[in-house]
Amino acid sequence: MKIVVLTGAGISAESGLQTFRGNDGLWEGYNVYDVATPEAWHKNPPMVQEFYNMRRKAVLEALPNAAHHALAELDKHHDVQIITQNIDNLHERAGSKNILHLHGEITKSRSTHNPNMVYDIDGWELKMGDVCEIGSQLRPHIVWFGEAVPMIEPAAMLVQEADLLAVIGTSLQVYPAAGLVDLVQPNTPIVVIDPSTPEVKHHKRNVTYITQNATIGVKQWVETLLK
Repeated sequence: MKIVVLTGAGISAESGLQTFRGNDGLWEGYNVYDVATPEAWHKNPPMVQEFYNMRRKAVLEALPNAAHHALAELDKHHDVQIITQNIDNLHERAGSKNILHLHGEITKSRSTHNPNMVYDIDGWELKMGDVCEIGSQLRPHIVWFGEAVPMIEPAAMLVQEADLLAVIGTSLQVYPAAGLVDLVQPNTPIVVIDPSTPEVKHHKRNVTYITQNATIGVKQWVETLLK
């Protein structure tokens, strides 16, 4: 069975990583538009760099939780494709194999002149003055607000091919990621695991809601599925 899993901030929050959802647009004390837009980068690149350095340090110190590990276990029994809105590497560290990052990866940098030039970051710090081989400043490999989402088309193809779609820890408020749910085949079952249970607005859909945090809900769902 081909299981496509769409994960959001809720799954990483239980590993201690802060989100800006439902927090007045503040992200660790910063307004997201001051640190997570191309305009912010042009206006004050050192501040943006410092913000992502702190986020990267937090990611490297965090550990995958029970939800990440349950999805990795599911991977051993089914064709599991994870589409994540998260920029951390907790799915990888838990052992999941097929992960598509919609919004980039905080553990990587890229050239400011050529977005195809992407590099792993050694450690948590990316400094002003760190450049690619063509001499341009390296920036976080993140899709900022207002930028295109290059991986949305591959993600859409995965969702269209799914035998089962699981939506975990996301409010389904951030587009274009939230629109992926609309692309599943009419008879494809959908499982939504989130304490706030965002509504999937398709009256004829086969939707199951599990109103639990990811660490509890995903484990229960995977155990049931594997039985």
